[in-house]
Amino acid sequence: MANVNKVFLIGHLTRDPEIRHTPKGTAIAEFGLAINRNYTNDQGEKCEDVTFVDITVWGKTAEIAGKYLSKGRQVYLEGRLQFSTWDDKQTGQKRSKLRVVGETIEFLGDPSGGTSQQPPERNRQESPISSAPPQAPDQPKPDNNYEIDEPF
Repeated sequence: MANVNKVFLIGHLTRDPEIRHTPKGTAIAEFGLAINRNYTNDQGEKCEDVTFVDITVWGKTAEIAGKYLSKGRQVYLEGRLQFSTWDDKQTGQKRSKLRVVGETIEFLGDPSGGTSQQPPERNRQESPISSAPPQAPDQPKPDNNYEIDEPF
C-alpha cells in the first residue's frame, strides 16, 4: 500500500525563527505559521478561520530561515507531518504534538511582512531554499529591492 506524507502551506510567520544547533552543529529553526481561510457561512456572512501550525526546518534551510525570515513574512512551505510524543518532566504525563517539518521554503510578499503590488518572485531553490531561478543571458534581472544576492 502506498503512503504519502506531504504538506503544502502558504501563511505568515507568527514569530521570528528560533535557531539552535545539535551537538554535531546542524542548525534547527522553529517558528509558527498562521494560515487564513476565508469562507461564507450558511447565513451568507463572510467569515475567516485561522489555523496556527508549528514548523521545524533543519540544516541550510534553518540557517537561511533564521537569517532572512521574521514575524509577519509570508512564505510558501512544502514539508511533511511529524507526530512526537514525550513524558512531561514536570507532571509526568504523556504529551504529544503534530508539527510540520519543512523541506522547501519560498519567500513571498515583501520582507516586512506586507504583500507587494506585483506578483511575488518565486524563490524556489534546488536544495531547500534558493535565490531566483537562473536568468537567460539576454533577460534583465528582476528589479526587486528585497532580492537576496548571496549564493546558496
